[in-house]
This record gives sequence, C-alpha cells and structure tokens, in this order.
Amino acid sequence: MLPIIIHTAESFCKHQLQLPYEQSDEDSKKRTFLAYIDIESQNNKMYRVFIGCDEPLIQTITKTFLGEDYYDEPTLIDMLLETTNMIVGSAKVLAAELYETSMTIMTPFYMGEFLPIENPNEKKFLTIDNGKMMIAMQRL
Repeated sequence: MLPIIIHTAESFCKHQLQLPYEQSDEDSKKRTFLAYIDIESQNNKMYRVFIGCDEPLIQTITKTFLGEDYYDEPTLIDMLLETTNMIVGSAKVLAAELYETSMTIMTPFYMGEFLPIENPNEKKFLTIDNGKMMIAMQRL
C-alpha cells in the first residue's frame, strides 16, 4: 500500500506543486510538522499513514495554494492536513482504479512537530525543492 501512497505523493509534487522531487532515505534535520490519517483496507485491516513536511516544504505548499509568501503556524497546520488528505485520497482513487481494491479513509489529525513514530512498517522520504516530505505507514 505504501508504494501507492508514494506514487500519489510524487504526483502531488509534479502536478500540484510543479516541482522536481526525488526519493531519499535521509530524514530532514529541520523542524517538521507531522500528521496522520487512518485507512481501512477492503479486507478490514487498519493502517495509519503519516505525512510529515519540514517547515520550508510546508511553506512552499501553502504559498502554492494560497499565494502569499509567509504563513503563520495555524495556516501551515491546516495546509498539512489538507495535503495529507489530498495524497491519501488520491491513493484511494488509484487503488480502486488500478488494483480494483477499496479503502476507507478517516479524518487527518495533526500530531505536532516531528515525533518518533513507533515501529513504522515502512518509511520513505521525498526531497522536494528546498524541503523534505516523510511518508510512513504503520499497521494498527
């Protein structure tokens, strides 16, 4: 399932942000905002998907969608939640179209600044412009 979510995150970078990206194994050393969204697969398995964006990246995403140069923390948090919803929502559509499988997505939640995720099953990073996105998944 994580490969589908990574694919939709890459598509988000390419089509929404119109920025180049590359996969990376290296974590960001910058302040990172972290959100999660729970999903339930067709076979009733539950997963938690984490999306983390460091501050330069979430500022870039917010500027792309809202058009200003700098935003306060509540606005950045709202944009992180919306980004999480867009990426995982796109993964839901892609899974249905390509793999004929369905999933239910819940409401995204903000976790705060980067916290260690206990026992993620999988974890990947995207380097985008001057920032970094973390995508991780944990079976519940």
